Amino acid sequence: MKIKFTLLVVVLFYALQVKAQFEPVKVDTLKEVIITSTRIDLPFKENSRTLQIITSADIANSAATNVADVLQQVVGVDIRRRGTAGSQADLYIRGGGFDQTLLLIDGIKMDDAQTGHHTMNAALPLEVIERIEIIKGPAARIFGQNAFTGAINIVTKKKLANTLSVNAEGGSFDQLNGAVTVGSEFENSSIIAHVGALTSGGYRENSDYMNYNYFLKGVFNKKKQPLEMIATFFDKKFGAQNFYTPEAYGFNEYEETQSSLIGVSTTFKTEKLKITPRVYWKRGQDIFLLKRQDPSFFRNQHITHKVGVETNAAYTSSLGITGFGVDISRVSISSNNLGDRNRMMANLFLEHRFKLFNDKLDITPGVAVTYFSDFKFHAFPGIDLGLQVSDNLKLYGNVGTTYRIPTYTDLFYNSPTTSGNPDLAPEEAFSTEIGMKYTTSNFSYSAALFNRKSDNLIDYIRANTATSVFTATNITIVKTTGFELDGAYRFKANKFNQTIAFGYAYLNDDILDQNKDLSRYSLNTLKHQFTTRFSSQFFKNVRQNIIYKYAERTVGTSYNVLDASVIVDFKKSSFTLTANNIFDEAYIESGFVPMPPRALLFGMRFRL
Repeated sequence: MKIKFTLLVVVLFYALQVKAQFEPVKVDTLKEVIITSTRIDLPFKENSRTLQIITSADIANSAATNVADVLQQVVGVDIRRRGTAGSQADLYIRGGGFDQTLLLIDGIKMDDAQTGHHTMNAALPLEVIERIEIIKGPAARIFGQNAFTGAINIVTKKKLANTLSVNAEGGSFDQLNGAVTVGSEFENSSIIAHVGALTSGGYRENSDYMNYNYFLKGVFNKKKQPLEMIATFFDKKFGAQNFYTPEAYGFNEYEETQSSLIGVSTTFKTEKLKITPRVYWKRGQDIFLLKRQDPSFFRNQHITHKVGVETNAAYTSSLGITGFGVDISRVSISSNNLGDRNRMMANLFLEHRFKLFNDKLDITPGVAVTYFSDFKFHAFPGIDLGLQVSDNLKLYGNVGTTYRIPTYTDLFYNSPTTSGNPDLAPEEAFSTEIGMKYTTSNFSYSAALFNRKSDNLIDYIRANTATSVFTATNITIVKTTGFELDGAYRFKANKFNQTIAFGYAYLNDDILDQNKDLSRYSLNTLKHQFTTRFSSQFFKNVRQNIIYKYAERTVGTSYNVLDASVIVDFKKSSFTLTANNIFDEAYIESGFVPMPPRALLFGMRFRL
């Protein structure tokens, strides 16, 4: 495997060396994309944090069919999938846990009070995504609870002018995917609607799935005071063979999940003040069977609700921009295992952005004050610094504290192999980071060095190897360090645009030193991660993409995965061929579940 990795690195750098033979191409380098996931809206170029943007064009060139597969190509992001089509995928950033990364949909916080295993259940179909904003590092002072190691905001498209597209795919493992997306523009409103289904017989025993997704977005009263509404519903049914137990136990696990969201927002603007109020309701449902054919043997059912109201504002004065906001929500759960429980949460946010020395230096201190009805008050300050060395080069750094309260699963879950702990304390961390961004019309490059000292991290620990019961436990102190490199070069060859993108991440922590052989979740950190994508076009109607991923985990296992896609475009239709795991690599991303072997997927898309 290491030989394959070395060869591909050589090929990549050879391609970079010969780039001078081609004509550079001036393209949008995202410098003017406005990051809207925070209270203070800033162009991508001016932000003093580690940010990555995945555009809709990047998604089209990703050879992916769902958000989990797209994010897996981003260094510093570790998506640990159990099977295909994102039936279950856990989201990690910079070595944090799956409960420590916050997912947002158009700025709406999608945290799940039951467990972070459900985070990616709320991810949207690719057809309706405008871009994905990835914020790495401590983000609690910006977003509050759960943004322990980072946050991901999925920004949906605002309009699809009078468009109807139909997508159909079929391939290995009896995969059949279909979707219809409609966009309509009216005089004073616009509508986007999407209905999709993804099904498969499975690539191994009890790995079949049937997933349905529905999405509706509308903007009304556009000429006076625009009102934006979003509604989603995702229903997944899938065989969960060995998702939570090893093969030797002989269980035939099965799971059904539902995730839905309704949100309404508007924005009031004056010359100096911007206010965005929002109300939302998020519902989740999870049914798990340890024996698929015998529901009475062991069955868990959980239903969660989160109802929230928030207002974010920004005021511009001669001293800079002040961002402030309040977020009040109530979460509840009804569960045959975790009980019937509820929690009130309130967050207050305040930050101010100063610009000094002819706007070359920016300083943004801020604080989040949070109240939980069961964990009381917490305050988490932080500061961002940025220095614009030139029009193309920016240096930045940030320091901050961050936190996460336990989920209901951490506190109260009970099974023959797992025990919650109602005495758990919240996780806390102090994080620092320095980085740089360099962008030109055809080249972009970024690098970041980070350090995190975590206290009271929650993991599931066995007291000794003689017992099979893992108990939720606060680990004393865990130190994590790492660095990331990310870059892209865009040029023209044969009069067509070409892109080479690459990234590398290194991470080191001392969890293994504390919990060797006794920890359930913390033994699988990505120590080395390398990704690259070559998106090319040499003929008028034909595009191709090659995506390579190398991963080496802390326990020493490593794997190489090569994906590729070919897209043939016509006036109102496209035909695609996607090949995944071309090397036919045998590997595991999470737990006991082997990932799929080599697979092909054929697709057709028609636009009317």
